[in-house]
Amino acid sequence: HQRRERSVFSVCGDKKQSLPAVLASFELLLKVFPSQDPLDRADFNAVEYINTLFPTEQSLANIDEVVNKIRLKIRRLDDNIRTVVRGQTNVGQDGRQALEEAQKAIQQLFGKIKDIKDKAEKSEQMVKDITRDIKQLDHAKRHLTTSITTLNHLHMLAGGVDSLEAMTRRRQYGEVANLLQGVVNVLEHFNKYMGIPQIRQLSERVKAAQNELGQQILADFEEAFPSQGTKRPGGPSNVLRDACLVANVLDPRIKQEIIKKFIKQHLSEYLVLFQENQDVAWLDKIDRRYAWIKRQLVDYEEKYGRMFPQEWCMTERIAVEFCHVTRTELSKIMRTRAKEIEVKLLLFAIQRTTNFEGLLAKRFSGCTLGDGTVKKPEVPPPSTNPFLEDEAGTETDEIVIEKSDAEKPKKPKAPDNPFHGIVSKCFEPHLYVYIESQDKNLSELIDRFVADFKAQGPPKPNVDEGGAVLPSCADLFVYYKKCMVQCSQLSTGEPMIALTTIFQKYLREYAWKILSGNLPKTTSSSSGLTITSLLKEKEGSEVAKFTLEELCLICSILSTAEYCLATTQQLEEKLKEKVDASLVERINLTGETDTFSIVISNSIQLLVQDLDAACDPALTAMSKMQWQNVEHVGDQSPYVTSVILHIKQNVPIIRDNLASTRKYFTQFCIKFANSFIPKFINHLFKCKPISMVGAEQLLLDTHSLKMVLLDLPSIGSQVVRKAPASYTRIVVKGMTRAEMILKVVMAPHEPPVVFVDNYIKLLADCSTDTFQKILDMKGLKRSEQSSMLDLFRQRLPAPPSGAESTGSLSLSTPTPEQESSRIRKLEKLIKKRL
Repeated sequence: HQRRERSVFSVCGDKKQSLPAVLASFELLLKVFPSQDPLDRADFNAVEYINTLFPTEQSLANIDEVVNKIRLKIRRLDDNIRTVVRGQTNVGQDGRQALEEAQKAIQQLFGKIKDIKDKAEKSEQMVKDITRDIKQLDHAKRHLTTSITTLNHLHMLAGGVDSLEAMTRRRQYGEVANLLQGVVNVLEHFNKYMGIPQIRQLSERVKAAQNELGQQILADFEEAFPSQGTKRPGGPSNVLRDACLVANVLDPRIKQEIIKKFIKQHLSEYLVLFQENQDVAWLDKIDRRYAWIKRQLVDYEEKYGRMFPQEWCMTERIAVEFCHVTRTELSKIMRTRAKEIEVKLLLFAIQRTTNFEGLLAKRFSGCTLGDGTVKKPEVPPPSTNPFLEDEAGTETDEIVIEKSDAEKPKKPKAPDNPFHGIVSKCFEPHLYVYIESQDKNLSELIDRFVADFKAQGPPKPNVDEGGAVLPSCADLFVYYKKCMVQCSQLSTGEPMIALTTIFQKYLREYAWKILSGNLPKTTSSSSGLTITSLLKEKEGSEVAKFTLEELCLICSILSTAEYCLATTQQLEEKLKEKVDASLVERINLTGETDTFSIVISNSIQLLVQDLDAACDPALTAMSKMQWQNVEHVGDQSPYVTSVILHIKQNVPIIRDNLASTRKYFTQFCIKFANSFIPKFINHLFKCKPISMVGAEQLLLDTHSLKMVLLDLPSIGSQVVRKAPASYTRIVVKGMTRAEMILKVVMAPHEPPVVFVDNYIKLLADCSTDTFQKILDMKGLKRSEQSSMLDLFRQRLPAPPSGAESTGSLSLSTPTPEQESSRIRKLEKLIKKRL
């Protein structure tokens, strides 16, 4: 390696900065030509190499042979290095010589390029000299062509102007129409020559001819269709038809003047026939107006259809002007005779008017409405209501609530009517009459609903099909929809907001008068049952506070409120679709949906109170029993049987009548469990003192009630469904607490430390009041209770952050080993019964 390094330095000279580059080159050579010699490895280790040559002591015998081989290898390496070094001595001189030769070649090349450039410049100058005369000839040709073309145009213009003036005097409008257009087009070529007097004179003659044509055509139309008097007999002449073609080329004001005078003359008879003082001008004979214009349009098509160019759309223009005149005249007469407007008359006029506007939309495209006289109705935002239906022809259909409708594709919206409101807009200021009428009709409808309910009574029990929705609610929303569609055809502005306010008013009245007003009233009087009579009476002799009909009525009102809630939300979406986009934010029926939610909540609360109150006498009897005198554990107690009887009587009826609103039945079950279980635990604390056998009987009764409550959602049903998880958690948590209370009562209070620790572990309740109630249930004396309370306060753990989770965990723990044998025997008895 040292020899190799010295050879490298000899090659590189004194420039040590080149050493890394040379070494890198050697490394690349090693990669290209890999060597198996250990001496060439980058991580060469001399000790390992010697150990490889002499692995054992016996191998040292041939050390001289190995040394000779290494020396021979060194000599060969030195010879190779020497040869390479000598070969590099003349490299620098050869490189300098090659560089000088390259520089000489570049200088020669540069000289040749310069010669070529000089020759190219001389050639270009020669070409310019040759083509100079050709360019002059080319410019001359171009100017000559332009001059000839201009002279031809001037000749055509002069001849055309002369011909135009002559044809104008002879009223040859057919030839004038084509000639005038050509003259105007030719005159455009002379716009840049207007400074020449002769050209300016020709331009003035063309303008004068155009003005003369315009005045002459207007005079011809005035003569053919005078403003005063009657029209001349006979059809239109060919002269006027050609004159219309000329008017297309003239100033657009001429065309507008012709159209205006013709339409005015055509509608002059209408203004006379339907003057404000005429009997046929009032709303009850509005059909005659539209019948008149229909006859006039047919007459126009027969007589004048070919006189005016088709692109003038004269038929549509006559109809549009008729609509403007009619709207103005109707507005005047309705302002004058506003007190005579009745709802039926107003709706009749509006219906006939909207029908006429629809007829116009079918007949015409509305292309003449682009002047902004009539604003097209804005397109409402896409509907998110899944219950879309075709409003044309289905105005009296009920808003049906079906989940499957959400999956149906939405029907494409019908194209907008460009003529909508062109006449009917005049009725909008008088729509307050319609709104007041709807207010009155809805008030009468609500009163009729109230009277019918009182006369017919509550709906009959219908356990087969679930709770019946009151038919009055469907009638109300059908009427709402009819009013909404009708009002949207009249106006999509402020009248829709006023109608929405009316809807809100009577939705609230329906909720309070029909639904809340007919809920059965609860009675607060006591049942008067004694404990002895309660325990001795037979099963089935007890009755609930509400009768079967009353329970069905509550369920029916709940189902109706749920239907009204969902349908009100749909009504709100429909109203937002119908109203103008600027008024959408003013449509809000949240207050009404909240009202129906309150009705639903009150109905559920009534059902819970009824079942809860029916169980109160049984719980009272439980707390009044002498539990210290119970001698043996038998079947479930009579009060448990009474509670189960009430549950089996009420719950199936409620479930069947709420089959269509399953979520509210689940709410009923949850609210009942949240009400009954705390009340049961409170009555459990009143059972004092309790003997060991009495506690065992109470634990058996508690377990029976727990099983019944867990089965509450499907009790008495042929189809057994799994109870909702939320309801199951509430029942298990509450009833397990009751079981743990009884297990603590059954545990021996000696030694006190074990009893207190057992209480804390089972109940995880740090309240001294609860512990005091447990001691009362055990029947301990006050002195014993005092020492127990002191010990309880001492044994209480410090309140950690996770105390609640520890308590909930302890509720699910199995019976500890410290429990007495009586508790284990009781569990075996319960399992045997199950």
